Amino acid sequence: MDTKEITIEQKKKIVEFFGVVNTSFGFCVLLNYCQRILYPKTVYQISQFELRTLAHPDSKKRYKTFTIRKKNGGTRTIHAPKPELKMVLRCINLILQCVYTVHENANGFVEGKSVVDNAKLHCNNNYIFNIDLKDFFPSIEIGRVLNRLSYPPFNFKKEKGTEEIGNYIAWLACENTLVERELDGNIIKTVKRVLPQGSPTSPILSNIICERLDRRLTGLANRFGLRYSRYADDVTFSSMHNVYQKDGEFRKEMERIISEQYFTINQSKVRLQKSIMRQEVTGITVNKQVNVSQKYIKQLRMWLYYWESYGTVKGLSLFLQSYIKDKSHVKKVVPTPEFMEAVIGGKLNYLSMVKGTENSTYLKLKERFDKLSSNYVDIDNILSVWEENGIDEAINLYSKTV
Repeated sequence: MDTKEITIEQKKKIVEFFGVVNTSFGFCVLLNYCQRILYPKTVYQISQFELRTLAHPDSKKRYKTFTIRKKNGGTRTIHAPKPELKMVLRCINLILQCVYTVHENANGFVEGKSVVDNAKLHCNNNYIFNIDLKDFFPSIEIGRVLNRLSYPPFNFKKEKGTEEIGNYIAWLACENTLVERELDGNIIKTVKRVLPQGSPTSPILSNIICERLDRRLTGLANRFGLRYSRYADDVTFSSMHNVYQKDGEFRKEMERIISEQYFTINQSKVRLQKSIMRQEVTGITVNKQVNVSQKYIKQLRMWLYYWESYGTVKGLSLFLQSYIKDKSHVKKVVPTPEFMEAVIGGKLNYLSMVKGTENSTYLKLKERFDKLSSNYVDIDNILSVWEENGIDEAINLYSKTV
């Protein structure tokens, strides 16, 4: 849940209570208040005993671990929290979102911001310089989380008697993981307790940890007359002039700052894009204004053409051939019309986010999709009926449209 989904009064209570809580018991009370907001139909009490159990690194209630394939052929390890831990972590995430304001140039995992907002900052520039922070979440170890939580606005300190709360947040949010680290010039694999990929708290905690990085890179950008933004591990600078020479002052200073903040640049993903080529920021074209690639539009048109021209059965077969070829790293492909519909609908939603809901290209494609979609439902209308006339009438309306 984003903070926009709770009331102003609820957010105010969370902030006020957070400011005075100083024991693990009080922290449990705050967690249970958040739990009633997030899970209004669930009767479950988060106790101090439950907190201690979930925080223990050997607890069987913590994370389920699995791997997924990446586009480059490698794998990414996902730590999915089990139900009890996920509930607690979602409550902690809500608290942190309420009490902490993310740096203005951080756009990933931030309420009210998207990849489109991140890309818009860099439109119409001669040079776009992109870098990627390697192994972003696993780079952040528990010690850094504990240290940051001892400073404002958290102030969980031993001398204040509140250190235990910061400890619990870090213990719950970090997991023992096999990671790569540099030792004496060599890359070794070792187990560290880090922010896991897949945890509800990893995004907000990574933004909290990156506050100093964002401040320093913003200052560097201002000094050289550049624009700067960060979307999770994706760092972008842009300008009308070129200061991005490999041995230049800017690059040396940027690399020094990133290294001092204990992050590593993925050198294979460093890109300097000039205005004579297609410039991209977080997957969005930014040469003149934010846009999707022509390939994206062509693919959507092709899939809709298959569906229109060959019907659902053969259209699905042709769609799957194209989709699997493009997404060969994805294991789970469901060979059903509903899957095809969901994929095309999702791509249309993304197109509307980038180009706008009034864009003619989007509207034409959306019209074709709506004529084909067997399960097209006017969700806004159904929700309105629910609010005005009750759930029974909303269910009746829904059953007539599917």
